[in-house]
Amino acid sequence: MLAVKNLHVYYGLIEAVKGIDFTIQTGSIVSLIGSNGAGKSSTLNAILNAVKRTGEINFLGFETSRHSTHTLVKNGISLVPEGRRIFANLSVEENLKIGAFNNSENYAHLKTQMYKLFPRLASKKKNLAAMLSGGEAQMLAISRALMNEPKLLMLDEPSLGLAPKIAMEVFDIITRLKEQGITILLVEQNAYAALKISDYTYVLENGLITMQGSSEELIHNNEIRKKYLGM
Repeated sequence: MLAVKNLHVYYGLIEAVKGIDFTIQTGSIVSLIGSNGAGKSSTLNAILNAVKRTGEINFLGFETSRHSTHTLVKNGISLVPEGRRIFANLSVEENLKIGAFNNSENYAHLKTQMYKLFPRLASKKKNLAAMLSGGEAQMLAISRALMNEPKLLMLDEPSLGLAPKIAMEVFDIITRLKEQGITILLVEQNAYAALKISDYTYVLENGLITMQGSSEELIHNNEIRKKYLGM
């Protein structure tokens, strides 16, 4: 589904990503793990052409550098950003409606599907998003992205700031989305959880991919266990 080749990301004179290559197979969960500042969020933003970058990113047969962020979203890439960034002064339902701006003809059906996937949101659909708990806000951010019916869903730190029990609910939802046929690129500080639910993992350090492999193999790798799993 996605092939990235020699990707560099720049913020002025600072090079945040330094020439990485990776691929994502259709129907898989691929995780990017690494410490803060490793370049994970920059990589997600580069895929959506939202930062200054060089290199090749091919999504379903077309080179993304020739397309605006809006066009890439319309063609099937959705991002759940770090910090959720929901519209706090709008209701839950209004947030969902904004998520369906490319897909308004399917809004009613998709809204029903989101309330089935996140029953907690259904009971608060008229509430302002600012009144939601951290877990509910994350569920809203995911459902808003899903209103676009994405082929590739990118999640940036979905468990950040959540209680462990709520974080596990979110990871369970991510697994269910894969079962529904959605391809997922997951950036996650909780390396153990990312490795447990993903098929393949890339380790990003200081803007470079330093290790990669099947998640099942990496979770038993001694270097990964020491650096990222606290074992």
